[in-house]
Amino acid sequence: MQWGLLNGPERLELEDGRQLRLLSAFEVLQARAEARQLAGDGREMALCANACLLARAVLCGEAPQFRDGTQVLAELTVEEIERLAGRWARFNRTVNPGPKVDDEEADRLKKAWSTPGRSGCTGACCELFQPCPRRNGSEP
Repeated sequence: MQWGLLNGPERLELEDGRQLRLLSAFEVLQARAEARQLAGDGREMALCANACLLARAVLCGEAPQFRDGTQVLAELTVEEIERLAGRWARFNRTVNPGPKVDDEEADRLKKAWSTPGRSGCTGACCELFQPCPRRNGSEP
């Protein structure tokens, strides 16, 4: 690992000799902007976002391995993109943990925040989910 100015690792050595490097906030914003253009209608936003992030984060020696997200998509499989993006996310989370939250709790919270409510509610939790009265006026 290469260490940065704030005494944290700046790069992670991969098994194949490449490196993953942490990105600045500005670089992440640039990757997101590129991904929005690449995704077009937005259906493949996650894949394009990961590809654009990897274009900035994967190094061969001191130079980026990929010129942009399009090259990542052309040269890597979906599984390779997912695996490398996951490695980068774990590395980033290790070096930059959330305030007062461990990894397991952060993952649990993210899952809870991203999971929409479903119809498992019995109607007892609030008036909004209680059964509607029948249209013919009779009670259920």
